[in-house]
Amino acid sequence: MPRRRIGFWYRFAAVLCKPPLVVLIKRDWRGMEHIPAEGGFITAVNHNSHIDPFAYAHFQYNTGRVPRFLAKSGLFKKGFVGAAMRGTGQIPVYRETTDALSAFRAAIDAVERGECVAFYPEGTITRDPNQWPMTGKTGAARVALQTKCPVIPVAQWGANELLPPYAKKLNLLPRKTHRVLAGPPVDLTRFYDKEMSPDLLKEATEVIMAAITHHLEEIRGEKAPGTTYDPRQERIEQRRRTAAQNNGQTKAEQEEGQGT
Repeated sequence: MPRRRIGFWYRFAAVLCKPPLVVLIKRDWRGMEHIPAEGGFITAVNHNSHIDPFAYAHFQYNTGRVPRFLAKSGLFKKGFVGAAMRGTGQIPVYRETTDALSAFRAAIDAVERGECVAFYPEGTITRDPNQWPMTGKTGAARVALQTKCPVIPVAQWGANELLPPYAKKLNLLPRKTHRVLAGPPVDLTRFYDKEMSPDLLKEATEVIMAAITHHLEEIRGEKAPGTTYDPRQERIEQRRRTAAQNNGQTKAEQEEGQGT
């Protein structure tokens, strides 16, 4: 078991969070052997509940390699929250920068120091109606291609049954099982040493998301839909539907006015 670099704040968080997690959720965790024993790496994890970061962190903590999550840089400047974020070694994302790679400079530094950096590539809780992973953002791919570190795909399911996406009330009974499956590193070697163009980053991200989805299929025992839910495309379609509806209403009003 590798030595844990935890510190006071992470131990304090573990003391607070582990007991309720043990009580509320049973565990079916597989694939810990794929978590590197040493060196920097990325875990890319699906996101389907407000509490799955805690449940996933419990899994990762038990591997001996604590995760460092990404968060908005502004959170690191605010009182107790900022102290806790800094103390637990979480990773600031500098979204105010105009350079996309610079936005993740702290994540790159953490990987190069030998840390585990945990990415939620979807960027938010999935909005897929059946809670499959959505299209991913390119941050994990950027850091992976810059550092050439291992990317471990991790699928999880069960925290979303305790607290469904965007819900506020826990569904305590019957007791839920948090299922985690970590897979072998995603092969991104064909993307190395190439210009990180938008198309290349998109393709690398799709490879990462496909691996996560594959493992989630195994956990759930069913196939994911053939088309990945894309929230940006859904917003475009929604605007089109709204515009069409408004145009239809306007036309009907005009016809009604002409009829009178």
